[in-house]
Amino acid sequence: MSLDPSYLDYPKRRRGMDHDYYPYSSLFDRKPVQWPDDKRLLIWPVVSLEYFPMVPNDDPFRAPEHMQTAYPDYRHYTAREYGTRIGIYRLLGAFEKVGAKVSVATNSVIAERYPQLIADIVSGGHEIIAHSTDMNGTIASGLTEVEEKALIEASLAALEMATGTRPRGWLSIARSQSFNTAKLLTEAGVDYMCDWVNDELPYAFQTDAGAITNIPLNHELSDRQIINVQQQSVDSYAEQMMDAADWLLAEAEHYGGRMMPMHLTPYIMGLPYRIGSFEKLIADLVERTDIGFARGDTILDSWMAQQ
Repeated sequence: MSLDPSYLDYPKRRRGMDHDYYPYSSLFDRKPVQWPDDKRLLIWPVVSLEYFPMVPNDDPFRAPEHMQTAYPDYRHYTAREYGTRIGIYRLLGAFEKVGAKVSVATNSVIAERYPQLIADIVSGGHEIIAHSTDMNGTIASGLTEVEEKALIEASLAALEMATGTRPRGWLSIARSQSFNTAKLLTEAGVDYMCDWVNDELPYAFQTDAGAITNIPLNHELSDRQIINVQQQSVDSYAEQMMDAADWLLAEAEHYGGRMMPMHLTPYIMGLPYRIGSFEKLIADLVERTDIGFARGDTILDSWMAQQ
């Protein structure tokens, strides 16, 4: 099969990136970042607080970890509900013990179904990030711009009504975006998104509606990836997190402050045979004077002040 001649005329076929969202930049060539309180590494915990409808929507795609067997799939439904009944409170308790404030990426249906849970998160000093409406609220290019705009606004509005504050951050389901998502988030007043995972520090992202910041939430260090997908133990998870922290701290000695995401799922990490190892992990991390824990908006504001 011959190559379509139009391929050679692709308007963005050029040296460097094939888009104008941001210029190429090596992490090791940038101006050093200085974090508050002289921390060399900021750990960014993000807890995904999700509501899975009993009937999954496969258009444009089925969200990861959605219902899997014939309706009614009570086994998977209640396993995920475990996160909102038990797992989330174990994680919040673990962070409270070490004095850490975190970001909670929340489906807006959670605010409607579990208002006390949202109140407990906010009263604990944690940040709410918008995470679509529910786990049927996926985004991909098959969604019209009108539909996607309505989905984004519905999520932001419901969380703002529940908390009194419009979320500054956005995490798409499965980190999936259409070609319109970044622009629509900017138009909606969102300050940062977490979907592009090609870096380890925040970076400016330009859209037709203006600028938004991307704070990369790397999925390779998530409990879902390590424990569920790779089928590794919680002790292996903890070891990998410590290895990552050690490596980033060594880099920080030469290149300035570093950031490490800690993406968590309540119905995975909140189980009784995992939470003890997790509590030990964050206790060991917080004992190190060069490491701090921070919410996404705190990281954003600190980084923006240095640009």
